[in-house]
Amino acid sequence: MATQYRNLSQYDITKVPDASDMSFGIVVSEWNDVITLALLDGAYNTLLKHGAKKENMHIQFVPGAFELTFGAKYMAEHVAVDAVIGLGCIIRGETPHFDFISQGVTQGFVDLNIKYPIPFIFGVLTNDTMQQSVDRAGGKHGNKGDEAAVTAIKMVALNKGGKII
Repeated sequence: MATQYRNLSQYDITKVPDASDMSFGIVVSEWNDVITLALLDGAYNTLLKHGAKKENMHIQFVPGAFELTFGAKYMAEHVAVDAVIGLGCIIRGETPHFDFISQGVTQGFVDLNIKYPIPFIFGVLTNDTMQQSVDRAGGKHGNKGDEAAVTAIKMVALNKGGKII
């Protein structure tokens, strides 16, 4: 597992562009909100740390992970944002529901990245257990929200004609 070898919250701060002139949409699943709110906290604070302004961060909640794709599309079409971050948590259960939702959300974000001229960042945890999710939402493996925010900043810089440092 890649996360065992890399903490999601550790990165070279000197390789992250200034985000002070960037605008971000963050779409958050309400399902498994103990986890998704921790992911939101990580993403929001990381964006602030790199200069993003509070007034340039737009947060929208959706019922579940499957709805992240529509929420992200809505954000791109109705709010002036340079990137959209989708944050969710899907935990494997006893039925194939996990596979369908995970596959659908993943493909949805791929499709959005192809269709729109802004980056859509996939910050969705797909784990076997709640503990694995806790470990990746501010626990021993860091916070996937931090990683998603750094990715968003770098992709916006790239999209604006810059280069990723």
